[in-house]
Amino acid sequence: MSAEHPSATQPLSHFDAAGQAHMVDVGGKSPTQRVALASGIIRMQRETLDRIASGNAAKGDVLGVARLAAIMAAKRTSDLIPLCHPIGLTRVAVDLQIEHEHCAVRCTARAETHGRTGVEMEALTAVQIGLLTVYDMCKAVDRGMTITDVRLLEKHGGKSGDWVAGSAA
Repeated sequence: MSAEHPSATQPLSHFDAAGQAHMVDVGGKSPTQRVALASGIIRMQRETLDRIASGNAAKGDVLGVARLAAIMAAKRTSDLIPLCHPIGLTRVAVDLQIEHEHCAVRCTARAETHGRTGVEMEALTAVQIGLLTVYDMCKAVDRGMTITDVRLLEKHGGKSGDWVAGSAA
């Protein structure tokens, strides 16, 4: 495999030669435009989805609050994930879509920066917190909601270049 597509046999970058966890040194990297897109879904009962769609959830605008929570989470990612670099985000966009046919809400987050390290963790964190916020706001009526399929869809920029889920290497 090439440097653009690391193999499972390459060492994990967050461990030093002695096997100790450390923050990766990105000081020698050149700043580039970095973009990451992530997505996930929360499945629920039809009645719960109908309440969200109609705006009749007891706690108010579920999708609006979840969007704000997701954006806030992207900005605080390095506070939550121990070895994640604090970065200056230039953009975070979050979209929450109701999927009636699947009784679900899909959260998609796009994070961007011009910097020395990627924004995959920020996009993934935004998705998780956005979906957890939907859960929190609706748990009184549906504790069986399931968060699933959270994954990175795309990343662009940096030394390793572009990566798109499902694309051929």
